[in-house]
Amino acid sequence: MTSAAGSGGGLAPRLAARIRREGSIGFAPFMEAALYDPEAGFFAGGGGAGRAGADFVTSPEVGSLFGAVVARALDEHWAELERPDPFIVAEVGAGRGRLARDVLRADPRCAPALRYLLVERSLALREEQRRVLTLEPVEDVLGPVMTLEAGASPEPVPGLGPMFTALDELPGAPIDGVVLANELLDNLPFDIVERTRIGWDEVRVGASTGDELREILVPAEPDLVAALGRLPATVPTGTRLPVQRAAHDWVAAAAQRLRHGFLILIDYCASTDELVARDGGWLRTYRDHRRGGPPLHAPGHQDITTDVARGPLLDAAQRAGLRLLEDRSQARWLVAHGLDDLVAEGAAVWRERAHIGDLTALAGRSRITEAGALTDPEGLGAHRVLVFRK
Repeated sequence: MTSAAGSGGGLAPRLAARIRREGSIGFAPFMEAALYDPEAGFFAGGGGAGRAGADFVTSPEVGSLFGAVVARALDEHWAELERPDPFIVAEVGAGRGRLARDVLRADPRCAPALRYLLVERSLALREEQRRVLTLEPVEDVLGPVMTLEAGASPEPVPGLGPMFTALDELPGAPIDGVVLANELLDNLPFDIVERTRIGWDEVRVGASTGDELREILVPAEPDLVAALGRLPATVPTGTRLPVQRAAHDWVAAAAQRLRHGFLILIDYCASTDELVARDGGWLRTYRDHRRGGPPLHAPGHQDITTDVARGPLLDAAQRAGLRLLEDRSQARWLVAHGLDDLVAEGAAVWRERAHIGDLTALAGRSRITEAGALTDPEGLGAHRVLVFRK
């Protein structure tokens, strides 16, 4: 991550002014502004959700098959929880709502009990969710309640689902159900450290003459290094690693909100050994559906993402009281939750209706190609799916 110029619209000058006023900032605060600034961040205008294109497509964007499998997984977890009604599903980082829409279209068995919360920081993206779903007021989805008799505790009215609502963060009320995060953690701000001959430096962001942002290396604080977790015996000098404290904090917060149920995390993950071997290749940017430039270039105009360090994440989940149930590739997780059956159904529909060539026939054929993309070991199939129980 060498120094890089770029105005980044109005955000780079603001960041440069802040740095000249307050001093250098960590990469995490820089990334927070670059992605989530309410006026000029990458996600502020809604263009960043769903990084569709030749280089980066999220699983829901491949087609409806991913949502159909997620619906089956939700049904399984609903049954494991003894079919609560309401059954809360909170999708964090819900973007434009495509996954939620596909879950609904799959007509899951849990639908009469389903209260689906689309949690999305971007106001623009929450507004776009209304184009694909009927959204209800939050108080209606998390309620209503009734009192059966004097002195009794209020109880929710059953059978009102499926209901959908949009929020900017997880609700304060305890959740009995599922918290789902698909490709969320890789976009949470992280710091960066670099191995030196005698220890670790922190990679911070400074400003030079004009509005150019550049790197500054300073000795890393002990708590920053400690957050790396267990390290290989030997880490070559010059190696850079992400320090993903925001991801660990998010897992702890989600676990605190989850009273009974499951936390499902889907993301690109890597061991610390793999991150060391990738020699900085874990840090990626995307712009206009292709790889972007240096991460300090044009803040607010490109996505910034990383592989999630699996070991520290599992440690954070364990500290938060979560029990790991599943840890497998997305390809294997999809198969375990009915992918092959859904593809076989689609192939049968295509055989029966290919001569008609209507939308039903084309949707059936599409499942075959979607399955290939979702299970590609060099692409989306390499995602890691971590399922925790509380």
